[in-house]
Amino acid sequence: MKRFSLSFFLLLFGLAGWSFGFEPGWLQQRQLELVSPDWKGSALRIAVASDFHTGAPHAGLGQVRRAVAEINAGTPDVVLLPGDFVIQGIVGGEHTPPEAIAAELAALKAPLGVYATLGNHDWWYDGDRVKKALEQAGIQVVDNGAVHLHTSTVDAWLVGIGDDMTDHADPVKAFAGVPADASVIVMMHDPATLASLPRTAAVAFAGHTHGGQVRLPLIGALITPGRAPRQHAYGWIPGASTPTYVTSGIGTSILPVRFNCPPETVILQLKGKAA
Repeated sequence: MKRFSLSFFLLLFGLAGWSFGFEPGWLQQRQLELVSPDWKGSALRIAVASDFHTGAPHAGLGQVRRAVAEINAGTPDVVLLPGDFVIQGIVGGEHTPPEAIAAELAALKAPLGVYATLGNHDWWYDGDRVKKALEQAGIQVVDNGAVHLHTSTVDAWLVGIGDDMTDHADPVKAFAGVPADASVIVMMHDPATLASLPRTAAVAFAGHTHGGQVRLPLIGALITPGRAPRQHAYGWIPGASTPTYVTSGIGTSILPVRFNCPPETVILQLKGKAA
């Protein structure tokens, strides 16, 4: 019995050490591919990095630099940053001003541009200040609007939707100027917005959930913030009319813990059926 108790204690100690001390800083790059009947034109490499929460333990400016280098090494055509650049109220965290975060993100490179939406933490901090810092760094903030991505081989629209938790999401307004027959990519902070999309798109991306931070085998995420169901906390959302990928993000909130849910950047190769 004593041996069992000791083994159990050591197991818990090891899991706690991994979950608080190692995995939150174990940045991965997720390589994905999607063939979509709603995508016209050449294949497109899309990079996604969400929920930096810069200043959280394991997610300081050094982690931002690593994410930037990882994304640039993936040679994306376009970079999407779906919000929550700052952090408040996390154990062991420290305040990092948005200007310092944006200065690191300014090094991102993509021929079609770098785009962002704001997340709930950005609005709770100072949404206008975060937006200004990003735009001064050359990152276009697209909240409830659309951008035409046009080259000799690509003719598509990027739709950005504001944060659901802080009542900044307006999908109808975001799609208002997009032609009905356009190839569309959607970027939204919160996957809860998916249910309100007025039409389908080739692909959509969201963050906000951090994948749940703690994911147990057979159960998945224990807790997710906002209105999205637990089943939508990470990865491809099952049964969605628009293929939607929810990233685990980079930083953490509330507690600096991750288990079976490491931080990630994402590179997705998007192709049409004829590509």
